[in-house]
Amino acid sequence: MGLKKYLTFTRAGIVESLQFRSSIFVTILGNFIYLIITYYLWKAIYASVDSKVINGMSFADTMIYLVLASALFYFMEVYLVWDMGRSIQTGKIVLDLLKPIPYQSFMFWYSSGSCLMSFIITFLPTAVLVYIVTKGAIHLGINLLFFMAGVVLALLINYFINLIVGTICIHTESIWGVNIMKEVIVLLFSGATIPIAFFPEKLRTLVFYMPFQAIYNTPLRLLITPNMSRQERLQLLLIQLFWVVVLYGISKLFWNISIKKITVNGG
Repeated sequence: MGLKKYLTFTRAGIVESLQFRSSIFVTILGNFIYLIITYYLWKAIYASVDSKVINGMSFADTMIYLVLASALFYFMEVYLVWDMGRSIQTGKIVLDLLKPIPYQSFMFWYSSGSCLMSFIITFLPTAVLVYIVTKGAIHLGINLLFFMAGVVLALLINYFINLIVGTICIHTESIWGVNIMKEVIVLLFSGATIPIAFFPEKLRTLVFYMPFQAIYNTPLRLLITPNMSRQERLQLLLIQLFWVVVLYGISKLFWNISIKKITVNGG
């Protein structure tokens, strides 16, 4: 009965996503344009060097990675920070806090509805298209199970990072600048825009100690790396689980401290 209560919020998120069908087409079109630009950019990069392989990745490997990373981004992108910012500025958060469910849980399950729709509309068709175009370049087997587990953990990591940033709005009452900075940091250090394999060695080492690479890079490695052992895959999942626990603790502590200082219209 408890899970059914939470799934009600997921359903509400799905219904809301379906109300804005035009935004879905705009998102797909924007992603298509981004991929065209990315294709010609990386084609020029590979044409400028003598080798067909750069940092262990061919042009085809790079494009598969970036196309799936783009699809993952649109799938896992949640507008939690903007929603929290508007709720705090308008005072709506007071009503949300009165709901018979913790605010963090309410926002998570509500956001899960839009994520589910994005998975069906954006990521799944993209993954199928990549598989067909590359003629099965991505091996399908046990890696799919590890990939799905990695995606679930990545969603949690992404959610807790957004929750931490959204909570900052309680102190600043404005979230635009902080959220834009967060977006840039996450997209850069997660491997969503540039594969981490192309980073300088010292920076690449530093990035692997950050939680951001566990959002996009880890699930993609679990999916497209053909010769990864089961032990290596489990190790990547454990690193993700570590960040889920750490970020959950930080977000909960920061929320409990910040909620005591919330003011609505000076009240």
